[in-house]
Amino acid sequence: MRPGIGGGLLALLLLAGPNAATAGELVATRSDGTEIARLPVPVGAGWCVLWHHSVQGFEVSDCYENRDGRMVLVRTHLPDFAAGLDHIPGRGRQVSDGQGGYFILDIDEPVPGDAYVLRPGGPEVDHRLQVGDTVVSLSALAPRDRVRIALTGDEN
Repeated sequence: MRPGIGGGLLALLLLAGPNAATAGELVATRSDGTEIARLPVPVGAGWCVLWHHSVQGFEVSDCYENRDGRMVLVRTHLPDFAAGLDHIPGRGRQVSDGQGGYFILDIDEPVPGDAYVLRPGGPEVDHRLQVGDTVVSLSALAPRDRVRIALTGDEN
């Protein structure tokens, strides 16, 4: 090894240590253990699960945040008071979206175990994960299968 390389590598590893602890990844896994998505979600960043309402067809979203390595539900958007969609009093605050629907903001509900299981619907429902500009269709990759969505990282 050339002089100075080892120290530089050690410094790089020391600098990467805290970043690795805050890196976080959103991982989606089929019931057979097959990983179908792995998306970076650093502390403070968020993602949404999007789908089309099975009766009305409009898009619904549930949005989460990586808060110090924990998966936290922060808000949802519901374009209508359709079947199965409603605001539960005391769980966030409901505000108009200005187009006939509503947001539920400030939910701030930690997800137990930083993971949950979703059974994606077929193509008409199209359950998707969205992290920034990246969108992964769980319905295309695992329609009607059990998919575990988990926030992973050094803390988890």
